[in-house]
Amino acid sequence: MFDNLQEDWQIYERDITRQGLWVMAVYRFGRWRYTIKRAWLRVPLSFLYRILKLFSQILTGIDLPCEVTIGRRLQIDHFGGIIISGDTVLGDDVIIRNGVTIGLKRTGQRGAPVIGNRVDIGAGAKVLGAICVGDDVVIGANAVVITDVPPNSLAVGVPARIIPRKPEPANDKSSL
Repeated sequence: MFDNLQEDWQIYERDITRQGLWVMAVYRFGRWRYTIKRAWLRVPLSFLYRILKLFSQILTGIDLPCEVTIGRRLQIDHFGGIIISGDTVLGDDVIIRNGVTIGLKRTGQRGAPVIGNRVDIGAGAKVLGAICVGDDVVIGANAVVITDVPPNSLAVGVPARIIPRKPEPANDKSSL
């Protein structure tokens, strides 16, 4: 927990006023409490987590349950209106902006998205259903993603259109 919190602290530029940091601290605490073996200690910590999560939701407008599986260095840019379903899996170095919903496609339907590493999710985007979003994907603002997105792609529009991205050229100084 503390290694992840230290990385979160660095991602949020050591700024205690960044609301994404508050949410990540509560999330990390919620995950950590599952590691406590003794029920007499875990139960009060679970109660404390629920209170902290409620205050976090009220103050930031971000719903990030501890059941979500998150990789390292999740960055929540711009707070507010962010909802992430408990079954979601997020890879390393994911960026989420305001107004994003990641979760179930329909009420009562199981299956939440699995999002790869280095995915950038634009403001207002919706990523819905049991889909996979590959590594190095950019999801445009207000896109509605309801199908799998292959690695190194751009997803834009309603419903999202998948556009392959060209790999960035290597910065090779020997060719100069």
